Amino acid sequence: MKMITALIKPFKLDDVRAALAEIGCKGLTVTEVRGFGRQKGHTELYRGAEYRIDFLPKVKIDIAASDDQVEAIIDAISDAAHTGNIGDGKIFITQLEQALRIRTGEVDDEAI
Repeated sequence: MKMITALIKPFKLDDVRAALAEIGCKGLTVTEVRGFGRQKGHTELYRGAEYRIDFLPKVKIDIAASDDQVEAIIDAISDAAHTGNIGDGKIFITQLEQALRIRTGEVDDEAI
């Protein structure tokens, strides 16, 4: 089992969700976050004053997946979130030790 964490632009969330639904992704968790990478924020004008935005809004998606689903999920996210511009995001894959469904007591692949 793997934990897939993707950080994407907020306006791409609906596209990513639709792409994941198409491949049969069973569930995901979405969190609104802020951060920066190579973009390093940007400068904006507001009422004639210039100010710097250091942390940009992003959406974090967490998906617990069985090993045979990982490649399809990664492809779906990267295709749907791609704009070709800086700040499209990142995808991280980590090993998931164990999963437990609280309601039924199912573990590992049965739990996800």
